[in-house]
Order: sequence, then structure tokens, then C-alpha cells
Amino acid sequence: MSLLQDITHDLTQAMKVREEPKLSTLRMLKAELQKLQADKGKSYEITDADVQTVIKRLIKQRKDAAEQYASGGANDRAEEELAEVKVLEPYLPKQLSDEELDSLISEAAGEISAASPKDMGKLMKAVMSKAKGQADGSRVKEGVNAFLNK
Repeated sequence: MSLLQDITHDLTQAMKVREEPKLSTLRMLKAELQKLQADKGKSYEITDADVQTVIKRLIKQRKDAAEQYASGGANDRAEEELAEVKVLEPYLPKQLSDEELDSLISEAAGEISAASPKDMGKLMKAVMSKAKGQADGSRVKEGVNAFLNK
């Protein structure tokens, strides 16, 4: 079953049990995916990678909005945004732990002989290709930066 089918199934289930926060979040996701479909054309088939890209973008937007709301004192709105993030996250691949990410960085650094901060770009590229969506770019950047500045 594809990710898009999973989302459609979960949306239907949320409608049946009237699970409002999940329902509104999945409707928003479905609308974004329909917009992507319209942009690409009717003959384009949305892949799991496309779905994951949209979900990552929406999660980033929600986290940024939550931060803005929290800094403005609207903690209830910030919590709503973070609740939407929790609905979206299960559709992404399992994220690497800090130890797994550190191991991946060490392995990639050994392969490309990265040893100084000037190798940051090459190492970032190597680690991001190995992580394949299992680690956020900011986490990878922090890990690579820490590794190169030891």
C-alpha cells in the first residue's frame, strides 16, 4: 500500500470516528497533495517521495509557526501546531538516533577523507545521500559541524 493510500485510508477512518484534530490535519495534507497533482498534470503519478517531501515541508511550517506563536505568547495556538506535527510525523521514515547519525557521519567522513571544516559541504552531501530522509538537514549540519570541529 502506498503512502498516499495510507493517508486516504486514515482520513476516512478519522471521518468515521470524528477525530477532529487528525481529520483537519489530514485534509490539509490531502489538499496539498491535490495541489501538487494539479501542478504536475493529470498524467503524473504522485510517488511516496513526493508525499514525504510535502509532509516535511508542512512539518517545518508547523514547527516554525509554533515557535512564532510561543514567542508571541499564544501557547494554545503553538500547541495546536505541534499537535498537527504529531499527526504528520508517522508518515515519514523512522528518524535516525543521535548515535546512528554520528556513526553515519564518521563512516561518510572516512570514505571521502573529510577532516577539516573546509570539507563541510562535501561531508554534508555524502551524509544526506546516506541518510535518505531519515535525518533532518539541521540535525545533520549540527552533527557534521561537531565532527569536523573536534
